[in-house]
Amino acid sequence: MAEAEERRWKWFWVAVVAGVGVRVLLIMGGLPQMLLSRPEVATPLTSLRRLAEGQWLKQLAMSPYAGSMYHASPLLLQILGPLTVSITGGQTKELLCSLIFVFADLLGALLLRHIGYILQLTHMRSLTSLDLSKSVQMQGNLVAGDVAALVYLWNPLAIASCAGASVSSIENLMILMALYGASTSNAPLAAFGWAMSTHLALYPGLLFIPVIYLLGYGPDTPPRKLFRDLKQLVESTVDGAANSRPISGKDESENIQAGFCQYNFSWKPVRHFILWSAIWWMYILGLCSISLRQHGGLKEMFKETYGFILTVEDLSPNLGVFWYFFTEIFDFFRVFFLLVFHACVLFMVTPLTIRLSHRPCFLAFVFVAITSMLKAYPSVGDSALYIGLLALFIHELAGMRFSFFLLNGFVGIALLSAVMYNLWIWRGTGNANFYFATALAYSSFQLILIVESVGTILRYDRSLRKVLNTKTLGEYND
Repeated sequence: MAEAEERRWKWFWVAVVAGVGVRVLLIMGGLPQMLLSRPEVATPLTSLRRLAEGQWLKQLAMSPYAGSMYHASPLLLQILGPLTVSITGGQTKELLCSLIFVFADLLGALLLRHIGYILQLTHMRSLTSLDLSKSVQMQGNLVAGDVAALVYLWNPLAIASCAGASVSSIENLMILMALYGASTSNAPLAAFGWAMSTHLALYPGLLFIPVIYLLGYGPDTPPRKLFRDLKQLVESTVDGAANSRPISGKDESENIQAGFCQYNFSWKPVRHFILWSAIWWMYILGLCSISLRQHGGLKEMFKETYGFILTVEDLSPNLGVFWYFFTEIFDFFRVFFLLVFHACVLFMVTPLTIRLSHRPCFLAFVFVAITSMLKAYPSVGDSALYIGLLALFIHELAGMRFSFFLLNGFVGIALLSAVMYNLWIWRGTGNANFYFATALAYSSFQLILIVESVGTILRYDRSLRKVLNTKTLGEYND
């Protein structure tokens, strides 16, 4: 057993080093220059070229938002801006800047690994509490954390995003930091990750709900109804009080009681999270205010970042559905459809939270996937994140349908997107409909993935209840 564990540990780190090495080799081979202008990789919010434009305006003592290019955080400009400035010989510091994105991917993969360990350990404890550890078989010897980390590192979408110097690598790191902090009950770290990710991209603000559930209830567990039903069965009697007999033994009863008690919501870490979130937000806004004190301050920042996202001012082609629709629509209806499109995300929050409250990490995956599908300026970096989060649930999603179809669909969309864009922009033999068709197909595949993954998780929970009922009924008959 020890030898197998050591072998698994060795091969994991070999794969990690290889994943990092692939990124470095692609960066040194000049791939960033090919990907910097790709709409699938670089969006108005994540493009390094737009960041360089903001730095150039800043050097001229102008507001970085004076042009129509830069719409990201001023803090990113402070950190990455100097690395985009030309130096002797016309070369740039792009290598160092790209290495920052490589480090962000590596750290994000390691955080995913630790989240996976926590989830798997909690899941096994829950099954033990229900006395189902022997009845429910895991898929081989796979460790969810290792699989998720390697999926994230070796995902071609993540590699393209990193090699293309997309800021989405840093945004993904902040989201994973928030989830890791919440999984380990580290409220300051969770608050920092949530505040920074929301500041950078707005949409991660929805993760406030799963983070609160993670801190209050702990990592993902089976539905609380299983523990409640089993507790009632344990306390039930047969043929009246005189012939009372518990279905399970004393030790099992204590385990079930402990499993049921884990659903008691803990407010202390939640209060700490809210307090630390307020502290980090004040710190972030204070730094932004200092950076823009001569260029409009926070009002200018909110208008050019959050306002830019919500009003969808830039209609350049991307993997989303906003740009084509708002190119064709009359201005008279623009505000109405902006409200409709943005409300689509909010309408799903309440039902999903109610149904998946016992699985906050999986709920975080669903929220990330939905926002990646419906956000104004999506990129492949967003998909790389939720695919990595999806891999955390390899055991629960073993029975997921259409896996082969979805895998081939994502591969096909990645290839067709490049072809259709080339036909439209460079060869002139296509048009916007060609490229938008791939965007619609991409959204459709993401929707199928979300629906099937949620359905599979719910079927898995129902299968646990069925196994539990069968087991307890057998004990009752004995």
